[in-house]
Amino acid sequence: MDSIRRALREGEIKKDMYERLECAECDEQLVTKNEPDEVGSIRACPECGQEWRQLP
Repeated sequence: MDSIRRALREGEIKKDMYERLECAECDEQLVTKNEPDEVGSIRACPECGQEWRQLP
C-alpha cells in the first residue's frame, strides 16, 4: 500500500478542480476508512478497491 503523496507523483491518483482526490483509473472520488489501531487513515476507491495510506 503506497502513500497518497507517492500515488499522486506516479499518477495513480489525481485531484479534481476542488482539490478532492480521485482514482486515475476509475475517476471515482476516494472514500476514507479510519482504522482505530492504525496511524493516519486509509483512502480507498469504491469502484476498483485500491487503497492508499494518508499520513498525518
